[in-house]
Amino acid sequence: MRLIILAILQSLLLCSGQVFLKMALRKMGGFVWSSHFFIAQLTNWWWLGCGLCYGAASVLWMYIVKNFPFSMAYPMISISYVLGMFAAIFIFHEDVPLVRWIGAFLIMAGCVLVAK
Repeated sequence: MRLIILAILQSLLLCSGQVFLKMALRKMGGFVWSSHFFIAQLTNWWWLGCGLCYGAASVLWMYIVKNFPFSMAYPMISISYVLGMFAAIFIFHEDVPLVRWIGAFLIMAGCVLVAK
């Protein structure tokens, strides 16, 4: 049970990092080799959120890998795919077809089987 809770937290951090990354890239605009472009990126706070989430997820991942069997821990990362679908719906207002929901269900079923 502890692994599942930690894996969900780690997956939330990974998914949040991806959401922040997408938001940063949206705000970034077109790439230009200019000082103005790079200075604008330093004030794009979405990059900071992205880095903080990825950093925290990495530290938590190190803890998980150190304290749990790798064969159980590694498949749990796939929870982030399911969380990503929810982010696509609620944050980016995307439509998710039934076939992707079936895939998400299979991912979650696999996580339950691996955790047992």
